[in-house]
Amino acid sequence: MSDNHANRRNLVTAAVKGRSTMALYSSDRSIHCHRVRFVLAEKGINVDIIDVTNDESASADLAELNPYNETPTLVDRDLVLHNASVINDYLDERYPHPPLMPVDPVSRARLRLVHHRVLRDWYALALEIEGAGARKVDKPRQQLKESIVAANDLFKHSDFLLSDELSLVDCTLAPLFWRLPVYGITLGKPGSAVQAYIQRLISRRSFKTSLTRAEREMVLNLA
Repeated sequence: MSDNHANRRNLVTAAVKGRSTMALYSSDRSIHCHRVRFVLAEKGINVDIIDVTNDESASADLAELNPYNETPTLVDRDLVLHNASVINDYLDERYPHPPLMPVDPVSRARLRLVHHRVLRDWYALALEIEGAGARKVDKPRQQLKESIVAANDLFKHSDFLLSDELSLVDCTLAPLFWRLPVYGITLGKPGSAVQAYIQRLISRRSFKTSLTRAEREMVLNLA
């Protein structure tokens, strides 16, 4: 490591530790960043959102803070966290009201397993769609639509997924479902329960607060 590089890292680290407010390094269209922004808004946490999308200085700072140089990255005084799931778990434990996971360990374990499946199955397909060229998008798009529709009955029996209260699973599903029109996916009548669930989520003030301008426009411009 060069002396200049080491000096810059020391300066960035010192600036981070000197912050009185939590900071989130975020990208304006990232589905994983959106997950964290939703949790922050739901809990009403005071945070500085640092958008690195078109900010070279912020991007350079991020590269010093996160060995993977990726968003989301959360800075809370001398603690630096990356990975949306790790960040959201921390936020829910650090700021327990309102709780976003049940207290009962069995119910919590069940939701965590569902959360894992959402990320492994649905998020994987969503990211494949986002990264695919026009000729390669049809297969993952169809797979994602069919998988969501097949789960329709899970959304019929409570306001939120497997719960009467909003959970971290819902905070992960909301950014995905917001992007369905962008992915060219309509659920139709077979997905009616999912569509009702989506409306409950996106009508929340916290969800609206979590949206960046780019995220609003990418859906509204389709209308």
